[in-house]
Amino acid sequence: MSNNTPFRFGAQAFKPESATEWTETARKAESLGYSTLHVADHYFGDGPALKEASHPIQTVAAIPAMAAAAAVTDTIKIGSRVMCCDYHQPMVLMKSLATIDLLSDGRLEAGFGAGWITSEYDAMGIPWERAGIRIAKMTEYIEFARQFFAGGDLDFSGEFVNVHDTAAVPACPQEGGPKIMVGGGAPKVLGIAGRLADIVSVNFNNSAGKIGAAGVGSGTAEGTADKIGWIRDGAGDRFDEVEIEIAAYFTTVTDQTAKTTEMMAGAFGMEPEAMAAHPHTLIGSVDEIIETLQQRREEYGISYITIGDTVIEDFAPVVAALAGR
Repeated sequence: MSNNTPFRFGAQAFKPESATEWTETARKAESLGYSTLHVADHYFGDGPALKEASHPIQTVAAIPAMAAAAAVTDTIKIGSRVMCCDYHQPMVLMKSLATIDLLSDGRLEAGFGAGWITSEYDAMGIPWERAGIRIAKMTEYIEFARQFFAGGDLDFSGEFVNVHDTAAVPACPQEGGPKIMVGGGAPKVLGIAGRLADIVSVNFNNSAGKIGAAGVGSGTAEGTADKIGWIRDGAGDRFDEVEIEIAAYFTTVTDQTAKTTEMMAGAFGMEPEAMAAHPHTLIGSVDEIIETLQQRREEYGISYITIGDTVIEDFAPVVAALAGR
């Protein structure tokens, strides 16, 4: 990865409420030049567990939503930020992802994560293991995904993944298989991401098990610099080959930059200067945001930015100006 890695942009959708709305979102993102349409991999609905997590609701399951988006588009990549390994049997997950890659003519981006929302695990009746176990499981899933996506006979024996006496079908049309994204915000998971992933999604450190001030605070300029260092340590000599992605969760295209930044900073108990420099924040005019993204690519190596679907039209001029450059 160099500081001149071309920009690309993802759009992430959380709350499609009809087939028409999901189709329109997918086609709009494609027509506006976004590289990828993402969904999240969450299953709880409204209720105490969602409130405990302080997380936006994800109205649709990731796998069928990805397949549906692929069916109504032609060029945009389809991905998930990211699939929680604890929620899926490994062989079923890989075959499902490979099927999406096949039926989309090679447009899948495969994302994996170790899981982090404690109240969702509890609501779903899934055991909550310590972080080291969850990360070890994620690591095996990633290694198995590489084997499955390469095609041929499967022979994988691990603590969490055991598959043998069968072949990987369908074959993935992408040479070498789909690119693999790994997301996280803590040292161990980002080191593993640096070692194994094609794309590393830099997120908050959500070790608290929910969204909150601690997680947002871990995503400051200083915190993000630390995370890039952990990725570099894990990647070693292959660091230049790793694409760095980040979600700009706090994106507002506006001519009222200072006022909007001050209001958002107050909501998170931060100083406006820290909020403006927060790499998960993009507030300003189109020209200001373009300059900010160029500066962050130079400073952190971040060239892949994902924004929420509610701002894909407002943000489209940024995509038009920077995508592929």
